[in-house]
Amino acid sequence: MKLVKLKPVTNGTRHQLNIKKNLLSKSCRILKKDSVGKKNQSGRSSITGRITVRHKGGGCKNLYRIINFKNEFYFGIVIAVYYDPNRSAFISLNYNFITKSFFYCLATNFVFVGSLILCDNKDVELRLGYRTTLKNIPTGAVIHSVSLSKKSSSTYIRSAGTFGQLIQKNIDFCKIKLPSNVIIKVSSLAYATIGVISNTQHNIVVIGKAGRNRKKGKRPSVRGIAMNPVDHPHGGRTNGGMPSVTPWGIPTKGKPTVKKKIYE
Repeated sequence: MKLVKLKPVTNGTRHQLNIKKNLLSKSCRILKKDSVGKKNQSGRSSITGRITVRHKGGGCKNLYRIINFKNEFYFGIVIAVYYDPNRSAFISLNYNFITKSFFYCLATNFVFVGSLILCDNKDVELRLGYRTTLKNIPTGAVIHSVSLSKKSSSTYIRSAGTFGQLIQKNIDFCKIKLPSNVIIKVSSLAYATIGVISNTQHNIVVIGKAGRNRKKGKRPSVRGIAMNPVDHPHGGRTNGGMPSVTPWGIPTKGKPTVKKKIYE
């Protein structure tokens, strides 16, 4: 995809950097039944009505596209590639020759319209977009949409431009390096798709103005020092000589909060 820098006509477009999506398909009425309504998340508890997740609310209405994350056998062809407002990666519309039906799945980078895709647990020819078990994938291969077991759906590596690497294989288990450099241990019968997730330039996009985030359902985040003492430990326009903490008093600087370990 091509990156587009807008002319600095206004303050909002001065530093804005967008991805030109002219190569994507615009609309699709083939899978209208697989697009369902979705309630906007306001960050509130369904029981008490209080805010449990901050900085959420508002936003435009979106239709949720039902994506096929399962490991069922299919052999199909890519018909179109679409933008999905519910995720950072692009999605592809495919036609399954076996069941003679259409379905959505996460698009793989460099898998274009007209490419064949396959999901099978047998030893198949390895191509971009093909999905098979980890025991059939060679060590060192770049993969995404990894499941934990044979029956579970895709769990890991589903964001735009991300990929993992199969670093070790065994008869029963395999070790995969995630984009966060965490190494996980999954069954050798688990499924994975070969290649990198589409929309690899997603991290280069510059929003440009807060109004675009408001349309995504993101509300403003206010500094703690700008609050009152009742709302934040930094409140009252002074830190009081204390280190930076969260609104609940947990330190935010220094010791890492995530452990890089192997998950059994």
